[in-house]
Amino acid sequence: QVQLVESGGGNVQAGGSLRLSCDVYGSALSYHAASWYRQAPDDQRELVAIITWMDNTEYADSVKGRFTISRDHAKNTIYLQMNSLKPEDTGVYYCNFRNVWGQGTQVTVSS
Repeated sequence: QVQLVESGGGNVQAGGSLRLSCDVYGSALSYHAASWYRQAPDDQRELVAIITWMDNTEYADSVKGRFTISRDHAKNTIYLQMNSLKPEDTGVYYCNFRNVWGQGTQVTVSS
């Protein structure tokens, strides 16, 4: 059974950085895509970034050039490096792997 545990969220001022981690249990990362989503208050969950099983990456237009998705096979962890954060990046960030969701980690960016 696959389980995901996210961490790394917090409060940061605009322009700051955070790195989110998603520890994966019950499955190796190989041959599977992984993604990060976010959900702002009173809004739908939206795709932020995806990394394919071949390590190709795609990003939402709103985060291109600021966010980077990556993974470490040895640590079985998926990362989301977030730079130049903006207040509109505020929300709960979720990791998704093999159709399983993590519990989410809160990111709050103040102006």
